[in-house]
Amino acid sequence: MAFTKKQKGDMTAQYEKWLKQSEALFVVEYVSLSMKEIDAFRAKARELGSEIHLVKNTLFNRALEAQGYPKPAFLEGTSLVGFAFSDAPALAKVFTEFVKGSDTRKVKGGFLGKELITDKQVKALSDLPTMPVMRATLLGVISAPASKFVRTLAEPARSMAAVVKAYSEKAPTAA
Repeated sequence: MAFTKKQKGDMTAQYEKWLKQSEALFVVEYVSLSMKEIDAFRAKARELGSEIHLVKNTLFNRALEAQGYPKPAFLEGTSLVGFAFSDAPALAKVFTEFVKGSDTRKVKGGFLGKELITDKQVKALSDLPTMPVMRATLLGVISAPASKFVRTLAEPARSMAAVVKAYSEKAPTAA
């Protein structure tokens, strides 16, 4: 299907908008994939606040160039591009699970910020914990000294209360 010059300009502008909004993007090559499989893949990405789109390579290269990205060598053939708007490791995990065990699909690479990354780096990124897990870990690290400090402050009072309780329990038996 041929696109008019206006349609191509609109598509390039949309690609540029997605590039500005995304923290990272990943590219997967696929062959003979049904729309049902693509829709399921997109639904998993949408759950994470990300999007996956089938792009025209030439127009996408123009958008990358316009936004100051280095020209990737992997934008050839059929390409599904995932735009991570918030949690890059989570989308990388979705991409690696999508290609796992398939001969017709493979991660080509991507960008983290404006830095070009390889398929191996995308795999390494997918092994990182997701943002909620990282936040919980950080919160635990930050709150641990504070809770220990509170326990330390409360310990003398607790010890004193235990002594008073033991003394009060001992006193009635002596009478």
